Amino acid sequence: MKEKPILYVVIPCYNEEEVLAETTKQLKVKMQKLIKDKNISEKSKVMYVNDGSKDKTWEIIKDIAAKEKLFTGITLSRNRGHQNALLGGLMTAKNYADVVISMDADLQDDINAIDEMLKKYKDGCEIVYGVRSARKKDTFFKRFTAEGFYKFMKFLGVDCVYNHADYRLTSKKVLEEFANFKEVNLFLRGMFPLVGFKTDVVYYERNERFAGESKYPLKKMLNFAWDGITSFSVKPLRLICTLGFIILLISFGIMIYSLVRKLTGNTVSGWTFLSISIWFIGAIQMISIGIIGEYVGKMYSETKSRPRYIISENLEEKNK
Repeated sequence: MKEKPILYVVIPCYNEEEVLAETTKQLKVKMQKLIKDKNISEKSKVMYVNDGSKDKTWEIIKDIAAKEKLFTGITLSRNRGHQNALLGGLMTAKNYADVVISMDADLQDDINAIDEMLKKYKDGCEIVYGVRSARKKDTFFKRFTAEGFYKFMKFLGVDCVYNHADYRLTSKKVLEEFANFKEVNLFLRGMFPLVGFKTDVVYYERNERFAGESKYPLKKMLNFAWDGITSFSVKPLRLICTLGFIILLISFGIMIYSLVRKLTGNTVSGWTFLSISIWFIGAIQMISIGIIGEYVGKMYSETKSRPRYIISENLEEKNK
């Protein structure tokens, strides 16, 4: 293990012009201290990943990189979403670094946790997960849905670190192995545990967003959660089969009930019950077809094997 590893901090950015100045200011101080204390190499850098931003994010990144040697950046050819942008940054950074830490640009991830992550890395850990110690600053709805999501993922059999987002340290060795994962439908927080190696966690208190708006409104959060579920578990398909058997048993009861009503001459009075049953079974069938269709759609995406991201400009290569 190197005494002074080359560290790259990878930060996906989408319309982050309001926070980049403060993020750069705080990370510059942190990186300089780590270098001064000989925890990381002087070749270490922060790599911003512009995910097809519509504002001046890329222009700001280029300006920062031109003025500060501790900073660099890459830009994707178009907006590909947080997970693809993060993957693009990780796969690029591994070519220059011994260890990579990924975090968000909004300063919600506590940068002071980096020290503890590096300590665990030097103790032999190849992956160190940043885990929220509490969710006191979240609204009740946000806390309830987030914690419910992690519990539901565990119920489905997905090996997902509880209360961990994408704030993590990964070694070059891990990223080299991770490059062999070719999934198009990305759910990185569920994929990294599959790599293995020695892991540990660092607990931290998540801060309020410094400026700007969250890039994960409710709709995106729900889509992200659904992608995670359907990318890592076939239990929803098994639940459909189980539900089918339950409905079959219910249908036997309805059959007996219908025969009894027929024999007693009271068939008309069962009209309400019959219509409700038809609508209920129809709804179940539509939901089932939808779930199966979601899996078929993901198979379709995977078989096309299109690039998950395209880097249009890499300042690290440009400045060499």
